[in-house]
Amino acid sequence: MIKSPARNTIADVARHAGVSKATVSRFLNHRETLLSPEIAIRVETAIAQLGYTPSPMAQSLKRGRSRLIGLVVADITNPYSVAVLRGAEQACREAGYLLMLFNLGNEGERETAGIHALSSYRVEGFILNTMGHDAGALLETARQGKPMVLVDRLHKGLDVDFVSLDNHQAIYLSAQHLFDAGYHELLLVTEPLGEVSSRVERARAFDAFVAGHPPVSGRCTESREQDRDALADALRACRDRARARSAMPAIIANNAVVTLRVVAAVDRLGWELGKDIGLVGIDDTEWAPYVGPGISTVSQPTNELGRKAAQCLMQRVAGSTVAARQILLPGTLMARGSSRPATA
Repeated sequence: MIKSPARNTIADVARHAGVSKATVSRFLNHRETLLSPEIAIRVETAIAQLGYTPSPMAQSLKRGRSRLIGLVVADITNPYSVAVLRGAEQACREAGYLLMLFNLGNEGERETAGIHALSSYRVEGFILNTMGHDAGALLETARQGKPMVLVDRLHKGLDVDFVSLDNHQAIYLSAQHLFDAGYHELLLVTEPLGEVSSRVERARAFDAFVAGHPPVSGRCTESREQDRDALADALRACRDRARARSAMPAIIANNAVVTLRVVAAVDRLGWELGKDIGLVGIDDTEWAPYVGPGISTVSQPTNELGRKAAQCLMQRVAGSTVAARQILLPGTLMARGSSRPATA
């Protein structure tokens, strides 16, 4: 087995230049004005000849700064998480920070492990899109004075910055679009509500819309990945209720993961989107325009959500003490064939 050559250290540079490690350190920290021109040239030559590169982590820790931001996400397979990550990473990079990611894989019990793992790298703050199952770990981090920003999901007891889609606006936008297109029997399909604030907010907004629009009848059903039959049964029941009142049925899917499940269920039932049943999904994806007649969606400003979260956090890291902020950004309707005007 061939071993890679050992990495040169600051001690190697010092020996090669015939100076102390402290002298090399002064040079690396751009304090060569404290050195004579001859010694500065010797150190510079030794660094070049040995190909020495200082560890950014070691240098930053010496200054008491890691320039690292920790990002914990509930599920990296969700297109929403990837898009938010992209926006946050871009904002961090522009400000000279690096982003470290921990994916929970929708396993709430890993929240403590994720926060502790990132803390071991001495991150300067956290951007959190977590399950909210372990509030203790979040409260402990807050008590330690570590800045954090919540994305999409609020957690009880945490008075910190929060950045999210305006869930009320997104649901009203979806439901009003379907109502205007002639769909009066609505079904909100969501992942299990639990205590996930964004899901609960959308369900409440849906109930409020139905209550405020008497021609509309609506129900909410929870979809689990492993139970495809239950979702198909819920779609059949929605269509049967619509037929009983000479109405047209439509679905609002709570996120892109659910939208894909609904599309698969509609296909198994042999139905056609925009003809047998309408559909609007929250979260726009690259594939939405190309499935069936095109999936109507409410597009989230995910890149901006990520950027806002990173900017809020970096302001806190820099010492900002303004009151906790709640930043809600509106969604944008992308109307396509799956919600074309209904014909009962």
